[in-house]
Amino acid sequence: MQDYQRYPLGDFLLQSGGVLQQGELAYTTYGTLNAAADNAILIPGYYTGTHRSYRSLIAPGRALDPTHYFIVLTNLFGNGLSSSPSHAGPQQGADFPTISIADNVNAQARLADVLGVQCFALVSGWSMGAMQAWQWAVSYPQRVKALLPICGTARCWPLNFVFLEGVKAALHADPLFAAGRYRTAPLAGLAAFGRNYAGWAYSAEFFRDALYRNLGFASLQALLLAWEQDHQQWDANDLLAMLATWQSGAIDFTALCQISASTLVMPGSSDSYFTEQEARLEFEQLRCERARWQPLQSPYGHCAGAPDRFVQETAQIEAAIRQLLA
Repeated sequence: MQDYQRYPLGDFLLQSGGVLQQGELAYTTYGTLNAAADNAILIPGYYTGTHRSYRSLIAPGRALDPTHYFIVLTNLFGNGLSSSPSHAGPQQGADFPTISIADNVNAQARLADVLGVQCFALVSGWSMGAMQAWQWAVSYPQRVKALLPICGTARCWPLNFVFLEGVKAALHADPLFAAGRYRTAPLAGLAAFGRNYAGWAYSAEFFRDALYRNLGFASLQALLLAWEQDHQQWDANDLLAMLATWQSGAIDFTALCQISASTLVMPGSSDSYFTEQEARLEFEQLRCERARWQPLQSPYGHCAGAPDRFVQETAQIEAAIRQLLA
């Protein structure tokens, strides 16, 4: 049984000037929009995540309580549920257009109109979800009351960009990839993509202290094999479509100065590519008196902010959500 809906966008004009033909945005909701329409929360999806990734966080008594809030979960273009290269259609495979962070947000704004949401009480997300949250606060300032970006910056900074070029090159090096026009899944390239990515996802402390054992991995090689196998489940062009979206993040400092939402910036203290230092540079541009700096303290690198993955980190995130909604 399908646990989400697809909102038809028609031929959707992109920031690049191109068109996403017969576009669809996959989403799901929890709870009910109240009469005042002021209890909506938006959580955009992240790289290799779907709306299902946040499901365990949504429950009565938790910060994302569906008995109090109308919670909207959206899926990135390219993630296999929203319009993606892997879908049959006029822009399948390597012909799929480049879609920006702003394109995703503009599609979500159209969905919000249909759902009857004029202003979100909170827009939050982890990683690429945080990038979309930042974009919401810039593109639709009157529609975002509070902002919580977790382990994600407003732009794709140079180190982040180069990291992504590395994993992309690993996939392109597989001859079966055939410039995106593969007939057989490029499994070697996908495995190399995953193995390359693993070293960036966690911190030096995580590897040095063998914290992967806390995740059920008996050895470093077991962790690396799991990353290989996980990425082999993905369509290669889908991964690259989302990666191109990630690299498109380019909010400048001038735009950050204009953000009016109550903002709590939560970078990962040991994040290797959405770095705390660069998140701080962005935070310092905020002029809103209600802007707060509260790094997520964790040895788990970028993965610290993954929804409901680590108990202590999740407690920090839920406390931040409660602060902003109070």
